[in-house]
Amino acid sequence: MQEPGSPRQFDLIAFDWDGTLFDSTAIITRCIQAAVVDVGGARPSDEQAAYVIGLGLMQALAHAAPDVPVEKYPELGARYRHHYMVHQNDISLFEGVVAMLDALKSRQHLLAVATGKGRRGLDEALQAAQLRGVFDGSRTADETMSKPDPTMLHELMHEFDVPVDRILMIGDTTHDLQMALNAGCASVAVSYGAHEPTAFGVLRPRYVAHSVEALHQWLLANA
Repeated sequence: MQEPGSPRQFDLIAFDWDGTLFDSTAIITRCIQAAVVDVGGARPSDEQAAYVIGLGLMQALAHAAPDVPVEKYPELGARYRHHYMVHQNDISLFEGVVAMLDALKSRQHLLAVATGKGRRGLDEALQAAQLRGVFDGSRTADETMSKPDPTMLHELMHEFDVPVDRILMIGDTTHDLQMALNAGCASVAVSYGAHEPTAFGVLRPRYVAHSVEALHQWLLANA
């Protein structure tokens, strides 16, 4: 294990939100399916709905509902938000997330969120999870670009003046890992979120964590 006084390998650690820190994958999947059906589209399968988690909202909904005409996209987005609002209090942080973040803060890592959520949604989630002030920075899809475009990570890199080889991206989807590759930074995957870990290998994550505790221990030893 990395000695307490040894140099950090990464100065900035960026986390995806849904499916990585927040246990929301199943509810988001159901909300996407319900929204598509509400506007007359064919119900996407669990796999199709889960695949788009992490993308910007409208990009995700359009991909999950290819038979829904463009003119119905505003209604589709509204229906998704309706269903999500009904269930947002049913979801919470994965067990062990707070302890992991506290440990990383104590080691003086900069912490950030890079998410496909919108700014309003992320702010509400941070408030509900009592994590306001824990993260040094954040980027959302509606204020930058949707994953896997690397803009979120590039903006965080410039905001904190951290070189790309000192940034680590952690996420549960191929969109997260591809964004890290596109940005030129390292990544770690978690297998307990939206995407099957069999798809991760080609995107070269440093590690695939099967639990928050395993992620915590790897970060203590290697970050």
